[in-house]
Amino acid sequence: MDYYYTNKDKNHTTKDKVSLQLKVCGMNDNTSEVAGLKPDYLGFIFWEPSKRYFKGDMPAIPHSIKKVGVFVNATIAEIKHLVEQFSLLYVQLHGKESPSFCDELKKRVPQLKIIKVFSIKDSFNFEQLRHFEDVCDFYLFDTKGKLPGGNGCTFNWSVLKNYPSTKPYFLSGGIGIEELTSIHEFLKRPESQYCHVIDVNSKFELEPGLKDIKKIKEFKETLIIK
Repeated sequence: MDYYYTNKDKNHTTKDKVSLQLKVCGMNDNTSEVAGLKPDYLGFIFWEPSKRYFKGDMPAIPHSIKKVGVFVNATIAEIKHLVEQFSLLYVQLHGKESPSFCDELKKRVPQLKIIKVFSIKDSFNFEQLRHFEDVCDFYLFDTKGKLPGGNGCTFNWSVLKNYPSTKPYFLSGGIGIEELTSIHEFLKRPESQYCHVIDVNSKFELEPGLKDIKKIKEFKETLIIK
């Protein structure tokens, strides 16, 4: 799905074309089948308390699909090791990682794209993004809950009308088939202009780590057609 956002500076206004993409997170048991649907990103959780914790061998995945490693307060050495072991192109930081941590990670693994996660419920202080502007490549907005992710409920997307950055972001948090209409309505509003990726997980599972191929296929096709 292609849509446009307005990019303003002091001298002119331009319209830039952005392609909305899909990330399926919490991969584990049927990764090859999900990869066959050609999502843009696949997420692998490297946080042991998660029910979707990834261990074992990773199947061959087409180069067109970007592999994302999801971490919660891991060390730079741990991240670097798994990036090299599984040829990860992106890391998603779900913990209390600081701007200096992101900066150091970027220096240690220069080719890596960093997604920094922020949790939202009914409000959010966007001022904290300012410290991450130069040290990460994307933001991800998820629902605040008991766990770092995979809580199965959405947050109030209208909070994003106060988004102050031009950095593209991932929209996450309990998104399922039933949110398709809400997504299409959201994409018509100004606060969606830097939304780059729709991130899905728990609502597309038969059990933790086992994805519902039929549901993902339906969601992807409908997301693109609208």
